This record gives sequence, C-alpha cells and structure tokens, in this order.
Amino acid sequence: MRVQRCKGTRDLSPEEMIRFRFIEEAFRGCCLKWGYEEVKTPTLEYLHLFTSTGTLTPGMLGKVYSFLDWDGWSGERIVLRPDGTIPVARLYIDSMEDRGLAKLFYVTNIFIFEETGKETRERWQGGAELIGVSSPLADVELIILALEVLHKVGLEGIELKLSPVGLIRGLLLELGLSPGEQVKIFDQIMDGDVDVLAGLKPGKPELNKALSLLLDLKGKSSGFLQNFKGLFTQNLPELDSCLDNFISIIDLVEALGCNYQIDIASGRSFEYYTGVSFQLFRGKERIGGGGRYDALIPLMGGKDVPASGFALYFDRLMKLVKPATLAKPQAQGILIKPEPEAVKQGFNMAGHLHEAGYVAEFQLEAQPPASLRWMLEVRSKAPLFVLTDRVKHQRFEAQTADEVVALLQR
Repeated sequence: MRVQRCKGTRDLSPEEMIRFRFIEEAFRGCCLKWGYEEVKTPTLEYLHLFTSTGTLTPGMLGKVYSFLDWDGWSGERIVLRPDGTIPVARLYIDSMEDRGLAKLFYVTNIFIFEETGKETRERWQGGAELIGVSSPLADVELIILALEVLHKVGLEGIELKLSPVGLIRGLLLELGLSPGEQVKIFDQIMDGDVDVLAGLKPGKPELNKALSLLLDLKGKSSGFLQNFKGLFTQNLPELDSCLDNFISIIDLVEALGCNYQIDIASGRSFEYYTGVSFQLFRGKERIGGGGRYDALIPLMGGKDVPASGFALYFDRLMKLVKPATLAKPQAQGILIKPEPEAVKQGFNMAGHLHEAGYVAEFQLEAQPPASLRWMLEVRSKAPLFVLTDRVKHQRFEAQTADEVVALLQR
C-alpha cells in the first residue's frame, strides 16, 4: 500500500520553502528592527488555557484538536495550539511579568480542524505582541509593522479594515443584556453577522440612535466619527474613552497615508479583543489581522497588563508572493570536482570556501552540473587547484586555498 500524507496537511517542496523562508526572513527582519524579541512556545497546551477565560469564540473552540493526556504527567485534556497569541500571553505571565513592557514576536504553526478539505489543518503564521502599554501609538505601531512586512515581500494594494470592538462591547453592556446574551451577540458579530445588531430593540432612544450610527460606520470618515462622538458625549459618556482611542488611531492611520476602511465586523474569530481590531486584505484574501486585548492577561491569572498584537498568515502569503520578488543575483557558487586522490583536500577546500561566505558543493555521481558560476578542480599534484569561470569561460590556476579565494574576490 502506498504511504499517504495525513489528510488536511501539506508538504512544502524546496521551491515552496524558498517562499516560506523569504517571508519568514522579511518578517523577522522587520520585527527585530522595531525592537521586538523572538520567542517560541510549545505545540501542546492545556485545553483550559483556551476555555476557562472564554478567549475563543464557540465557533473556534469547535475546531480545536484536543485529547486526553492519559499516559502523560497531567491526566488533563491538552490541545494542539489553535492560536498563537494566547500561548505567548501564558509565557509572559509565567516568566516575564516583572519586565513590564515586552515586545515579542514568533513564527509558529497552529492547528484548526477543517472538514471541507478546502483548507489545511496545520497553518503557519508570524505574530507580534506588544505587552505592557495601552495607547493609540502602540496599536498603530503594530499596524505599520505589519504593513512594512507586506511591503518587504513585494505585496502592494493592501487594504486595512478597522473595527471599534471596544465600542461594540460597551454598547452591548449598555443594552442591559445578560452576560450570556452579550457573549452570544458579540460572537455573532465577530463571526460576521452584523445584522444581529439591527434586530436589537433597546429601551433607550439614545441607544437606538447609537446602534443605527454604528451600523452605518463604514468607509473613511473621521468627520463622521466626530459626529458620532458628539452623540456619545451627550448620552453615553462612559464610552467616550473607547471612541477617543478609535478616533486617535484613525487620525494617525490617515496621516500616514494608509489605505483603510472602517468595518465593524472585521474583528471576527477572536473573542479576546477589547479595543480596536484590524484585518489586512489583498483583494478578497485575508492575509493577517490583530487588535487590542487588554483583558486577556488578567483573565488568565496575570496582572492587569494591557496588550495588543497581530498575526500574518504565511500560507496565504506564499500564494501571493511573485516569483520575480524571490529572484536574487546569481550566487558566487563553486562546484568542486576533486580527483579520487584529492578528496580530503576537496573537503578542506569546501570548508575554507564556506568560511569565506561562498556556496560550495561537490559534483556527485549521476548529478547534472549545478548552475553555479565556478568550477573548481582539486588535484593531487600541481597545479593543485584549477578554477574555471563558466560564465566568462576563463581558467585560473592556484596552489593554496587562500589564492583561490583571492581569485574569486578579484
């Protein structure tokens, strides 16, 4: 019987790995330049990490891979991580709370059950978390970092969608609904069902008007937001700070020339968002998103620490990166061809070339000539090295490894 790949997974070919590493290197480089530090969390986490605080919507919890650690150390139910942010928040609580401010990033895989067969169950993403500060400046820093990565990998025409999640939560609270009803309606909104708001019948006239305006909150309109603020200042002053933060973020995003839209349903899938949330699109493809989650760390047993973050979806980016973006100048590669009596010297020469920063490989049996510029013959008698430029069809002789490197540099 032919061995088959596990359903819902994928292999990455050498060509695909070039795309993956290209995106990963761009992501890591941008994060490091913005002062973020890299972390890595376990693939396995306890299920209660994702359920006890209500951090994921019911829709997401229904797609979690969980199993009982029957023969393990805990006897508890564990999961293949379905999210990257929550494990990083746990890491922060475990060992980094004393630091206060933490700027962290990661590249990781997450696992989500998918029954249609249209999407993979194992997905890769790069995420950044800014923990310990709550301000519009911090939120916009994350947005600009994400856009910088996308620009770095050659993607243009990115659309940014912003949602005032904190404002939605505040309005639901003012409606006088039970906690269970608030959670249910919020989950529906986060899963894209905005029409559920239209069906609500608040008893206060000012709430009716606020809900109506919220449903119309689309496009680009800082002026509209100011009018919205006037209504809130008069009737719902307790929500002023939520709206002020959102307006400040919009003003900064506009000043930076970002292509954005206001969309109240763009915070979908994550229940732990408490402030602004954002999604990044290329055409109809959602390629990343994030938001503010000030309540997450306290809910998980940590201190009252604000935080925000985002993730970019590598699997989707790999399909969008153009081959021309990946093209690099021809490497100063050397194909080494040793005589049988000079194999040891050939290995020594390869090590010397690697130390000098060159790509160097052997010409193996049954292997077609590699598409490298240089051919280096290694001999047992003088001249010990014969270097051939396969592009310019020139031939050089040398007696030492240093002379070979000098020829290459010349």
